[in-house]
Amino acid sequence: MLETPTSTAAGPSTWTRKDLLDTDTLTRPEIDLILETARAMREVRMRPVSKVSTLRGTTIATLFYEQSTRTRASFEVAGKALGADVVNLTASGSSVEKGETLIDTVRTLEAIGTDIIVMRHHRSGAPYLAALHTGASIINGGDGTHAHPTQALLDLFTMLQHLGSLEGRKVVIVGDILHSRVARSNLWTLTAMGARVVLCGPATLLPRWLPPRCEGPGSCSVSTSLDAAIEGADVVMALRMQKERQERGLIPSLREYIAGYQVNAARLARANPGALVMHPGPMNEGIELSPEVAHGAQSLVEEQVANGVAVRMALLYLIAARSRA
Repeated sequence: MLETPTSTAAGPSTWTRKDLLDTDTLTRPEIDLILETARAMREVRMRPVSKVSTLRGTTIATLFYEQSTRTRASFEVAGKALGADVVNLTASGSSVEKGETLIDTVRTLEAIGTDIIVMRHHRSGAPYLAALHTGASIINGGDGTHAHPTQALLDLFTMLQHLGSLEGRKVVIVGDILHSRVARSNLWTLTAMGARVVLCGPATLLPRWLPPRCEGPGSCSVSTSLDAAIEGADVVMALRMQKERQERGLIPSLREYIAGYQVNAARLARANPGALVMHPGPMNEGIELSPEVAHGAQSLVEEQVANGVAVRMALLYLIAARSRA
């Protein structure tokens, strides 16, 4: 059986939100509850028989309008590990190709008994629209360039496993910040936990809204020099460089990007000893990370993927428990 997290001084033991659309509105107690539940789920995953029947009778649909490997597969594994029925849908091959709207699609899924819809969409804000038009719970699996809350939560979970606390820790996120939903969602969770976040990249790949006003106890700053930003870092997270950005003239060439912003052994030596190396994937090895760093002892890339299942199990469990309460 799965033990239900109990109340702590940090916050409540129950989840009250119908949907998870981003991390910017999550309170510190809510983040702590997710992390506490994820730790319990990780223990379940480590058992010889890693499946439970906690969500038996719950139907989860993954509705993906964009390609995905990690997010979609981990949600499917997470749902099945909890005993839920999981239905996988893509825009290709569905009624979307016949002109069905997003609102009609989510209403149809609710009508056939879907309890939770995990949704990825190429349009920013699409999950918010869906949440307004269905009684089913919506989990944002990534929307346009806006948000990727479950990636941010699994990144946070992974960091805390190794560092214990992020209070005063320096986290450098380097790459295409302008188009990164991962960077946006990570910014909220990391500063809420007290981290000092540095967003780094070429000036053409930094949005005009930086630096933002941080609500949490942490801080955020911006740098166009990775050599300067990485000094004293405890965590270095590289973002995928989308090659189409080069074609649009936002960077002179991949060779110049690599020269200035690749995380390699020489640059990593400027960080604190044992600094964690992360990447949300998919990774262009040899561009964002040099091969020796990508597969080195400090790399947590594969651990991030594994932790994604535990964190997504936690979210499915919390949201399903709320609807049953």
